[in-house]
Amino acid sequence: VFHYNLDIGLLKPGDHADCILVNNLEEFKVIQTYINGELVAENGRSNIKTTTSDIINNFNCSEKNVEDFDMPEAGGALPVIEALDGQLITNKIFAEPGIENDVLKIVVVNRYKDAPVAKAFIKNTGLKQGALASSVAHDSHNIVAVGVDDESLCRAVNLIIQHKGGVSCVNDSLEMVLPLPVAGLMSNEDGYRVAEMYSLIDRAAKDAGATLASPFMTLSFMALLVIPHLKLSDLGLF
Repeated sequence: VFHYNLDIGLLKPGDHADCILVNNLEEFKVIQTYINGELVAENGRSNIKTTTSDIINNFNCSEKNVEDFDMPEAGGALPVIEALDGQLITNKIFAEPGIENDVLKIVVVNRYKDAPVAKAFIKNTGLKQGALASSVAHDSHNIVAVGVDDESLCRAVNLIIQHKGGVSCVNDSLEMVLPLPVAGLMSNEDGYRVAEMYSLIDRAAKDAGATLASPFMTLSFMALLVIPHLKLSDLGLF
């Protein structure tokens, strides 16, 4: 507040009463939340009424074919994005692709128009089967996906395209998707239901071998070109 010289958050007369009540300053368990002086949440339950939202979106790409994810074989080590758990920064390493090396194919699919699929490789996802995909992919929010084979990648990506946004997880016996139809980034469903669905799809990703604490969160930053050292855009490695 003081650093940016903003005239808010000073707890002075006339200010909006935006505040929380906590049990103590060590555990910091929130008991009540107030917005504009109104009690909006108490003891972990929201008092805010659920509202519906019109679908605002821009999703104009066609479903993909397995052949769209094919990548010519190249011998030896290739440039690889090394994902670091809990970090936005990635390392640029050289490694040979393969599940045994935990080096899998990662793709970015332009969601705004039909365009060639950008492909590269990523290390440290831990995935042993199937694929994960998401339209939450900062900053352009194209579709980003990682998988053990092209068939799985295609299925995971097409689930996102069919629902015009979301996160998906597929394997030999499973297809799961959490739709995010509002801009491909948000849901217009009840927040508690969305949280439950996200927990289930996160669990499915980890059951498929994902070793990252937040597989979909990490995946969402693999197309964020402004963060070093190696990322994948819809036009290729950057």
